[in-house]
Amino acid sequence: MPLCSLDDLQRMIDRHKGKRGLRKAKAAIKLIRLGSDSPQETLLRLAMIRAGLPEPELNVPIISEDGARHHEPDLSYRKYKVGIEYEGEHHGDEGQVVRDIARSETYGALGWTEVRISKRHMFNDAKPAVSKVRAALVQAGWRPRPQRTIAP
Repeated sequence: MPLCSLDDLQRMIDRHKGKRGLRKAKAAIKLIRLGSDSPQETLLRLAMIRAGLPEPELNVPIISEDGARHHEPDLSYRKYKVGIEYEGEHHGDEGQVVRDIARSETYGALGWTEVRISKRHMFNDAKPAVSKVRAALVQAGWRPRPQRTIAP
């Protein structure tokens, strides 16, 4: 459960005009997305956006063609059927490993690509993680927007 609402945060910012750190707080509140389950998922999402990837959805269930509701990827791109799972420390537990294998099998059966990320992919502004996600998106048909160049 969140400790406060976005409205609470905005009211706090509005009440403290001219205070130190206010500019950073105003910038940070724009980056908040409801639904993230961990700080690492948020760091990954922000790194993906900084790298020019489209913004993913958070914890949206995968619905199969027959209407059945399946698991909810941590981050996903429904249009491209790419789900990103951040594997925290608890994913080494025996029971969790079994559940993760079943989840991976479900991804494949539903025609989705699963991208698994761990803390080893998060160094250097999560460049290794971003690279994995970018590769999955490109393979699924996403094309990056061309970089704009400014003529001299």
